[in-house]
Formats: sequence, structure tokens, C-alpha cells
Amino acid sequence: MNLDPSTVQRSFNRAASRYTEHAFLQREVESRLLERLALKGINPTRVIDIGAGDGSGALKLRKLYPKAEIIALDVSFAMCQQAKRRASWWRPHRVVQGNFGALPFADASVDLIYSSLALQWANDLKGSVAEFRRVLKPGGLLMLATLGPDTLSELRAAWAAVDQAPHVHVFIDMHDVGDALLRAGFKDPVMDVERITLTYSNVRLLMRDLKGIGAHNAHANRARGLTGKHKLNGMLAAYEQLRRDNLLPATYEIIYAHATGSSPRAPSQDDDGVVARIAVGAIQRIKR
Repeated sequence: MNLDPSTVQRSFNRAASRYTEHAFLQREVESRLLERLALKGINPTRVIDIGAGDGSGALKLRKLYPKAEIIALDVSFAMCQQAKRRASWWRPHRVVQGNFGALPFADASVDLIYSSLALQWANDLKGSVAEFRRVLKPGGLLMLATLGPDTLSELRAAWAAVDQAPHVHVFIDMHDVGDALLRAGFKDPVMDVERITLTYSNVRLLMRDLKGIGAHNAHANRARGLTGKHKLNGMLAAYEQLRRDNLLPATYEIIYAHATGSSPRAPSQDDDGVVARIAVGAIQRIKR
């Protein structure tokens, strides 16, 4: 992804206090992912919401699984504070600050990993998914939604009309997410995709919402400093060419995935071929 992790963290810290009023898409995808999860009919004991943001999803998970321990994890300390305030009245709960690539949980300690619109902020997809697999119990469920490459295609094209600098992130394809799940050792990953289009009266309102949820340009090679007025006006003019019925579209490609945690002995597909992973305790000496 070539993102600057410190920029990602600062952006979400700054946006935490106003995140809820701008998170329209996040709430919609959250609802759709929870509807899918409810159909699974599982009864988990411990659940982690990875990339929990302001804690809205964790609160709904608590209602769905009233007897489970719900853990909300986010990279942003300010977001964790928001989630803690939201979670102050329900038990049992925990709010944890942590990174996707180094989850602060023991191996095979979680029954359900839920993650809605967070994985796109992980710089290392393969490493993050491997961590999901590590902490998930054999037979446990991973349920996630993330953003695909057609996300904000209109904004990306409008910026491309004025310069070649990265202004909008390039998101990971559905097939790459599926491959990462298989290589990490997940069983039977199921992938599907849908597109949600929001509409705005002008581009500045879209940019305000993106800023409000902390979705700043965190590309490591982004241009530093303020964007010049000439380039900004050029981007706005290019975006105006997409106006239909007096509204401007903003497309989001939503990738959904669910998969099951496999036993430690299950094979996984690595970059250089199939590798069989066998627990040391399962190796026996053959007597001759």
C-alpha cells in the first residue's frame, strides 16, 4: 500500500471527535456486514473488532452477542477514547490500542474477528491477515469488509487530470485479498463485491467528509505542503464533467470476505509453493 503509518495514525487521531457525523458510508457497510454475520448463527465467547473506530460496530456486536467478551481495537488512541466512552455502560468489554500487523493477543484465543472498512489502512496485507489467522481459534470465523480499487475512482481521475502525484490511495483487489487469506491458512474463504455510490452537490463536501473520517492522503510519496489553487481548481473542474442530475458521484467498491480459521496442521500456500505446517508435538520417532 506504501502508506505512511504515522500519517494514518495522526489523521485518525485528529478526526476522532467528529468522526461519527461524517461516517455515513462506514455505518452503511457496518450494517450490511453485521447482517451477513447474523446469518452465520454462531455463538462466540470472545470477539475482536479490528479497526473499531469510534466503537459503533463493537456496540452492535455486543447486542448481537450479549454473553460474549467484545474487544474493540484501533491504531488511533483518540479513536480508542471515543470507543471507550461509547462502551462505558456495557460489560464485559475492553478497548485496546494496537496495530493490525502485531495484534496484542495470544495465539488461538479468539472465536470471531470482525473488521469493517479497516484493512485498507494496513500497509502489509499479508502480515495483517497472518496475524488474524494467528489469534483466531481453529474453526473460528473471520468476517471483514474492505475497500477495492474502484473506490473514489472519480476523485482519482479528476486529480490525474492536473498532475501525476498520488492523491487517492490505490486499494487492493478482491482476488489479492482472497489470495492473502489462503496463504495465511484460512479455510474456505468466500469473497464478493458491491459498489455503493454517494452523491454530493459539490466536491468540497466530499472532501470534507473524507477529512472528517480521517481519510487523508497518507501515501508515502504524496506531495508535501498545501495544494496550489491552480491545481485544486483544475481538479474541481475535471470532476464537474461527471455531474449528472445536478449531483456528483463518489463510488466505493466494497469487498466482503469471510473465512474459517484452520488447525495449525493445515497447509498454507506461500509465495514459493505449498508448505505443510506440522506441530512439533505431532512428530513421532519411528522405531526400527
